[in-house]
Amino acid sequence: MNKLANELGTENIGKLLIKQAVPATIGILVMSLNMIVDTIFVGQWIGVLAIAAITVVLPIVFLISSIGMGIGIGGSSIISRALGANNTEKAFLTFGNQISLTVILALLFVILGTIFSVPILNLFGAKGLILPIASEYFSVVIYGVPFLAFAMMGNPTIRAEGKPKFAMYAMMIPAVLNVALDVVFIKFFNWGMWGAGLATSISFASCGLYILYFFLSSKSELKIIPRNFKLNFKIVDEIIKLGGVSIVRQGAISILMIVLNYSLFTYGGEISISIFGIINRVMMFTLSPVLGVSQGFLPVAGFNIGAKNNARVKETIKKAIWFGSVLGTIIFIGIVVFKKEIIWIFTNDATLLDETPNAMLIVFLVTPIVTMQLIGSAYFQAAGKAMPALLLTLLKQGIFLIPLAYILPRYYGIDGIWWSFPIADVLSTIITIWVLKREINKNLK
Repeated sequence: MNKLANELGTENIGKLLIKQAVPATIGILVMSLNMIVDTIFVGQWIGVLAIAAITVVLPIVFLISSIGMGIGIGGSSIISRALGANNTEKAFLTFGNQISLTVILALLFVILGTIFSVPILNLFGAKGLILPIASEYFSVVIYGVPFLAFAMMGNPTIRAEGKPKFAMYAMMIPAVLNVALDVVFIKFFNWGMWGAGLATSISFASCGLYILYFFLSSKSELKIIPRNFKLNFKIVDEIIKLGGVSIVRQGAISILMIVLNYSLFTYGGEISISIFGIINRVMMFTLSPVLGVSQGFLPVAGFNIGAKNNARVKETIKKAIWFGSVLGTIIFIGIVVFKKEIIWIFTNDATLLDETPNAMLIVFLVTPIVTMQLIGSAYFQAAGKAMPALLLTLLKQGIFLIPLAYILPRYYGIDGIWWSFPIADVLSTIITIWVLKREINKNLK
């Protein structure tokens, strides 16, 4: 653990953020290909409705697997602070409790998801011709979800150890595998949506198994110790409070998807759901560098908060926001310049090629400022302050975007849905800046 302390506690903040953020960015970038590749291949080889089906199914999959992500982020916050305070016993106990919680809860929700698949798909917008295609895809993908949940738990935990490269490898393996299997199952075996689902499910399993291998190997400083599987109330309570932020955020995203799909279907039919499906995949892929900065920020900030080094914490906040804002600006310029070419990758459907570019431009309009939202909520998670982290996390998707996406199209039609995104971003950023500035002035003097 001395090497970790030397790096996170003493190394230059700029270099440290780059060292942590670059592997996280690459990992997120490549992992997002799991969703993008499915969308591209089914759009080109199966049809427009297949894009709509994936748009409906994936939020359900990620809602269930977000249990692992929440446990991972909550637990990694505890682990980072424990390591910063040189409390390895608490770090090991937290890790064991993370594993138990993930396995128990993921399996429970997968069972429920399987039993109530049709009502759930209907709720998330699988209407009309979309339902049978979505059902075929969901019936296979659901079996890979427990592996994905374990991977989402393990990934931030690996970063909390100060091993960002291994976290990156864990996210790269399934993306590469998914590309290969999609070609085989969809193009050559002609298995359609079932084949796309099987490829995705196998890729999830490969990610979870690699992370299990890492923790069992000598490369991990955190060890799987059976006695630590016994749930400790204080540890579980802290994991749930902090990790609940991520779970609630994903829950808000899921509710948002229900509202969006309802509004999209009402004001534009199946084609509008396909348009948003493409925009959403582009968003996941292009925002990977910004998300990587926020993921790289967490272990650096958490360790130095635990070590009570306020000067380094403030420097980490400032540089993370600066890095992310520069990246966000570059991303927006890229969208403006190449918006038509990006859509062409997904489909050759004339309607989608005509209507998607302008909608995408509106959705990405204020991308340069989104880092401030991410770093604001990430700071409070790193500091173990669950309530402000939760409130800031819910600002965009829950407090602003859901009502805007429901109300604006009543007056402005389908364009009202697209304009909901930049309006929600601006309002969320203003509040986040105010809350974060107040916290810095009060507790990081």
